[in-house]
Amino acid sequence: MLQLNPIGGGGKEVVFTVHPGDSISQIASEMQAVGIIHSTFAFRIDSALFGAPVVRAGSYEIPQNSSFGFVKSIIGNAPNVKVVNVLPGLTLREVEMLIVNDAGNTFANSFAKEVNAAISSSAFHPNGSLEGLIGPGQYILSPGTTPAKLLKEMQTSFAKQAIAAGLTPRSSIQGLSAYKLLIAASIVEKEGYYQSNMPKVARVIFNRLKRGGSLQMDSTVLYYLGQDGGRVTPTMLKYKTPYNTYLNAGLTPTPICVVSLGALKAVMNAPKGNWLYFTLVSKDGTEAFSNTFAEQLANERLAASRGIR
Repeated sequence: MLQLNPIGGGGKEVVFTVHPGDSISQIASEMQAVGIIHSTFAFRIDSALFGAPVVRAGSYEIPQNSSFGFVKSIIGNAPNVKVVNVLPGLTLREVEMLIVNDAGNTFANSFAKEVNAAISSSAFHPNGSLEGLIGPGQYILSPGTTPAKLLKEMQTSFAKQAIAAGLTPRSSIQGLSAYKLLIAASIVEKEGYYQSNMPKVARVIFNRLKRGGSLQMDSTVLYYLGQDGGRVTPTMLKYKTPYNTYLNAGLTPTPICVVSLGALKAVMNAPKGNWLYFTLVSKDGTEAFSNTFAEQLANERLAASRGIR
């Protein structure tokens, strides 16, 4: 039977994920896509003749070009790797909680110590928090992964993303340093939410900074309070914190979340425009932008008429 003993033996370790409800055919297709097996059809025949394993949902690390017998011995047991899925918009604290869930308290506590020890390791901000300085992505916690290795992978991911967006430690736009551009991008991430909104949100931030005074961004108030989304109350707006952009002029002291490539590109290539305001006007995430407060009030009325508060 094909691939009982593949020529050349096993290759590079790769990871694939089994989702709840996946059939053996779907699992075989996933494995073929990453090179673990070379024939979905042959694997299905082998499973029909010699028995198919009961596969649990989760992620598995298996060498490419593995024999069917070896593959079954792996996927027939519990998933052998964990995956930390770092999404744009997450705070560093939220990432640490993901690691707690996937790797346990001991690993997560060591990771937090590595984060604290690495605050001087970024060329973008060599003397402060790593908030915003890790890249989004799926990070594999294989048996050999250490907290230090995981953090290094996250920092490397950010560096590659910054390069792709055209952001370097020496970047400067409208008098903003690279680090302040990153802070702006993190606010764009939370305020724009969808990439279609982000370029204009970036221009609003630039315009408000140029005008002077406060940015008045709800996401910054919520960040300090440890809240992810939701309404900002009048009481919250009165809290005197370094992240309250209603009370303080300019940007926040640090980024407020993990930043996507789209948000970075939005800041690095903000379109021309005089927009100073924006608000959500559609349940599909569309935001409307305006130059004047009167226009903003009209957009808010439109949103209210559509059931958006």
